[in-house]
Amino acid sequence: MRIALAQISSGTDPDKNLALVAEQTSAAAALGADLVIFPEATMCRFGVKLGPIAQPLDGPWAQAVAQIAADNAVSVVAGMFTPGDGGRVRNTLVIAGPGGAISGYDKIHLYDAFGFEESRTVQAGDRAHSFRVGDVMIGTATCYDIRFPTLFTALADGGATLIVVPTSWGSGPGKLEQWRTLAAARALDSGCFVAAVGQAVPNDPEVADSSAPTGIGHSILAGPFGTVHTELGDQPELAVLDLDFGEVERAGASIAVLSNRRDVNSAAMTCADSDT
Repeated sequence: MRIALAQISSGTDPDKNLALVAEQTSAAAALGADLVIFPEATMCRFGVKLGPIAQPLDGPWAQAVAQIAADNAVSVVAGMFTPGDGGRVRNTLVIAGPGGAISGYDKIHLYDAFGFEESRTVQAGDRAHSFRVGDVMIGTATCYDIRFPTLFTALADGGATLIVVPTSWGSGPGKLEQWRTLAAARALDSGCFVAAVGQAVPNDPEVADSSAPTGIGHSILAGPFGTVHTELGDQPELAVLDLDFGEVERAGASIAVLSNRRDVNSAAMTCADSDT
């Protein structure tokens, strides 16, 4: 399989961001990509009111992504916002196939961390989601989800050999190091490839330095042995990469973390006094 990491910097105009999706998808398809992965919040960057931006999956923005995928005979994953309950939105990945079919994943773990409170305006999803490109099962996760290994192992249990993680990572001390570590760790945990595609650093310094998670770039492809095969810089970039799923089979046979798992029940744990 050939995949494309489309590291872009989204603005606040969904139509202009859609034009970026069309441009990058066309370029990736010309290079033979089967799957083009865009960041979280491709529809509109964080840091502005998202309620007026949100549209359902059968609305014009997602349908336009589906048309772009069909026109280029590829699959596309891109971050958008769909209406939620009680005035909130859902942080959704739209997944469009080459035949125009659409599915969606709503981010499960919300970014209530580092001084940002995503749950104030975003409603959490409650189920994992996978899709197929040809014979390959692909799991989905979004940004902060990457800190929760059980989602990744659940996706692998469901047959995923590649997990895509569209992201708009927040900047700050140590955040890049955490990003690199987490991408490699989740690939090791799941025995899958992890394609973690981030928003590039915004051109506007005020946006880049805001408290909102607007992106640091450094999209990563990590393999099931924890090897970082590719890491981009912090500016917009398109990388087209070939995956050898024999690596997944070799990791499953040699590391065998999924088959060697044992259930650990915290209620059954004991704690010995240090004096005994």
